[in-house]
Amino acid sequence: MSLAVDQRAVESLLAFWADAGVEALYAEAPIDRLAEGAAMLRAKSQPPPPAPPVARPGMAVVRSPDIASAVAAAKAAAAVCNDLESLAAAIAAFEGCPLKHQGAKQAVFSRGVGDAPLMIIGEGPGADEDAQGQPFVGRAGKLLDRMLKAAGLEGRVFITNTVFWRPPGNRTPTPQEQAVCAPFVERAIALVKPRMLLLAGGASAKAMLKRDEGILTMRGRWFEWVSEDQSLELPAMPTLHPAFLLRTPAQKKKAWQDLLTLTERLDRPHRPH
Repeated sequence: MSLAVDQRAVESLLAFWADAGVEALYAEAPIDRLAEGAAMLRAKSQPPPPAPPVARPGMAVVRSPDIASAVAAAKAAAAVCNDLESLAAAIAAFEGCPLKHQGAKQAVFSRGVGDAPLMIIGEGPGADEDAQGQPFVGRAGKLLDRMLKAAGLEGRVFITNTVFWRPPGNRTPTPQEQAVCAPFVERAIALVKPRMLLLAGGASAKAMLKRDEGILTMRGRWFEWVSEDQSLELPAMPTLHPAFLLRTPAQKKKAWQDLLTLTERLDRPHRPH
């Protein structure tokens, strides 16, 4: 009767012998198992080489951008925009964000009131937003609209995102992608002149406030957002993203409390110091 050889068991036994100091095995040629094992450990400790970009039919290969140059170009393009219409056109024409060349159909800038007292900044557009060209228009956007209406904020908000093109697969935008789009976000804040910011989701809160805490730690708390040149300063509250609320309905109570706290401060006769 023949028995099947379990290769993993044999390998485990050989490794045990090597660790025990056995230096000789029955084979045609001697094998230094200790040296062999050390070589394997060295190989595992070294990071694998980066995978080469894969070209797909009809899609250009995207190479790593020069982030500093892209940010400088975004600053220059945003600085000359004196209204939201010209800012939207500058964003649509901007070529420095790599997301634009990774399957996005169009730039998604904003919706809402151009002189709103509250600006809501999300993370990035999804499939519905990419198709319609406006932020927060899918299921998460409809939930956000219902919450805003219930809180008395309907018609009093300007909504945008930290990036203006849909990340592939609806993934979270990277800090580098957000950094490239940040000058446009900052210019939008300067043009709208809101009294405060609502930061929807962890990626938005971390990028805008330059903090590392998770959204469950930051939500419901007041922070100060400061522009890069420190000429603008606004109170900002992080809250849970509506898409997260759709996945975890039990968290809606927290987001609703955040919205009520913000609305109460927004409706005070004078901005507190």
